Amino acid sequence: MKSGKGKHRKKYNLFLAAITAVMVLSASIGTAWAYFSASVSADGAASIHLGDQTTLEESFDSWTKHVSITSTEDSQDVFLRVKAFAGADYALSYIGSEWTPGPDDYYYYNKILSAGETAETLDVIIDGVPEGTVVDENFNVVVIYETTPVTYDANGAPAAPVNADWSRLLNTGDTDQGTEGGGQS
Repeated sequence: MKSGKGKHRKKYNLFLAAITAVMVLSASIGTAWAYFSASVSADGAASIHLGDQTTLEESFDSWTKHVSITSTEDSQDVFLRVKAFAGADYALSYIGSEWTPGPDDYYYYNKILSAGETAETLDVIIDGVPEGTVVDENFNVVVIYETTPVTYDANGAPAAPVNADWSRLLNTGDTDQGTEGGGQS
């Protein structure tokens, strides 16, 4: 008789232990459930633009290519440089009071190009064109321009554009027109 009563007692103790475990676990389930089900909602939206976005405008007349570069309203401040190519038959010269030739055949804009601003036009003159030569559809002057973020020295003054870190790319995500980090055209 003793063994039957002992089995019943063991089952009863096991049942009480299980109930106690369930009660302890259920006491903390509210905190855990709140942690996993917490949510926050917000209305509205804000666009964040990182990097720079610029556009190149070119016009051509009298054997001169006029190059104008504009920064968009949401662009960061950048330095700007330009280089042009016209093939081996023609030499190029550049005119622009705010542009300085660099040691790498680029012309550097002397000012910081801020959001919404347009750089002074840089004129690229095609030299050595024989008189009476007519421009045909095969003639092209290719203009390449680059931008890089403005860098500052230890005193907080902007570096000279020619001394900027031109290896830094700003991926604007705009590859529809072949641009990355300011672009090429």
